Amino acid sequence: MTDLAPSLRWREGLICLAAFAASIPAANWLIGHVGTTCTPDGLCLIPVAPGLMAPSGVLMAGLALVLRDIVQRRLGFAWGLAAIFIGGAISWAVSPPALVAASVLAFVLSELADLLVYTPLQRRGLVLAVVASGIAGIIVDTLLFLYLAFGDVSYFWGQAVGKGWMVLVSIPFIAWLRQRDRRIGLAPLGVLGQGGFK
Repeated sequence: MTDLAPSLRWREGLICLAAFAASIPAANWLIGHVGTTCTPDGLCLIPVAPGLMAPSGVLMAGLALVLRDIVQRRLGFAWGLAAIFIGGAISWAVSPPALVAASVLAFVLSELADLLVYTPLQRRGLVLAVVASGIAGIIVDTLLFLYLAFGDVSYFWGQAVGKGWMVLVSIPFIAWLRQRDRRIGLAPLGVLGQGGFK
């Protein structure tokens, strides 16, 4: 490990933690302000695939799954877990009143699903871990939120595809990050906060 690696680990970890926390209010803001179509009740939609529309906030929800993985890689399991509960509190504070329970429960459980899939898979490879945990988080978040908020999961595919785009877009960065970490000798932190597996 280079002399700069420990400070680089903390700096990048804290930046990703801040970005993770910011993604939650950003998702709520996007839903009401950015889209190719906005409904009279203030929901703004974007196309995510031919024939599929989703609330614009799904982009930030997908990004949050990736950022939490990087927080865990840089700062360790305990920080990754803490990020979930910090994010849940932020979600509680910024979600529309009618959607608070659905937003918080879907957020916390999807991030926990992401954490539980990511943790053992990061030993095999960062890209595999981020993609597989992202898929798990997307499925849990989308199904829970739609069911709890609206009692209807018919918009599952639009939501899932929108979140999935952010995971897919992150793959080149994640692959670069892994290669750079190997080059400078910066091993990811282990499950209990120790470094050493790749």
